Amino acid sequence: MAGPTTAERGERQQESSGPPLARGLRRLRRLRLRTIVILAVLVALLAAGSLWILYGSEWTRVERVSVSGTRVLTPAQVRAAAEVPVGAPLISVDTDAVAARLRRELPRIDTVEVVRSWPHGIGLNVVERTAVLVEEKAGKFVEVDAEGVRFATVSQAPKDVPVLQLSLSRTASSAASLRRFDEGRLVREAVGVAGRIPRAVARQTRTVKVRTYDDISLELSGGRIVVWGSGEQGVQKARALTALMKAAPGARHFDVSVPTAPASSGS
Repeated sequence: MAGPTTAERGERQQESSGPPLARGLRRLRRLRLRTIVILAVLVALLAAGSLWILYGSEWTRVERVSVSGTRVLTPAQVRAAAEVPVGAPLISVDTDAVAARLRRELPRIDTVEVVRSWPHGIGLNVVERTAVLVEEKAGKFVEVDAEGVRFATVSQAPKDVPVLQLSLSRTASSAASLRRFDEGRLVREAVGVAGRIPRAVARQTRTVKVRTYDDISLELSGGRIVVWGSGEQGVQKARALTALMKAAPGARHFDVSVPTAPASSGS
């Protein structure tokens, strides 16, 4: 049997030389080095395995796209607009891009949350816009939400949603007002008024008519009229209208443009 090599003999002599404390420290350093090397190899193997599972294996690929929260839209419409790449690695799906695409392709969507459902799913949680007014144009109806966004055109007006009528006055004084408050601003004011109408009155409101910033009125069922004025002091005007309609239920004309001095007339 061959004896120890020169290097091995030198190493043993080095280990046996010196005080016991120094020999112990050298052994500890070698043990630490081996431990670090082993841990590094394990980490590398785990990282490689994780990457393969996430990107290369069939275990974490998109197999289904679920949709929740739709009211008018159908899940099929949402899935088609989302264009989620079925079969792609789940980790590679750009959820922000999917959400942006949905809002762009389907303006009816107000907000959408795109979530990964491991190991095989993508969830699309949708919140649709709600129409508070509709504008009639060329026999169709454009839905307007609470932020004044025109988001959809439908052939039939939604039930219990007032029609917005922009009858902008073109007199000299009104023209000056229109330059200050453009059509977009007036639509937002009308939307604000629609949101302040008392619930009992809202069910009877057929039209929100806007002539100028300070001249907004409501047409109720039965031909009754409410002069609202501007969109300012909406809460006070709503309270005044509720009290006025209770005090004069048979009146045909209500004026709450000055909420501290409401008036009614006709019967």
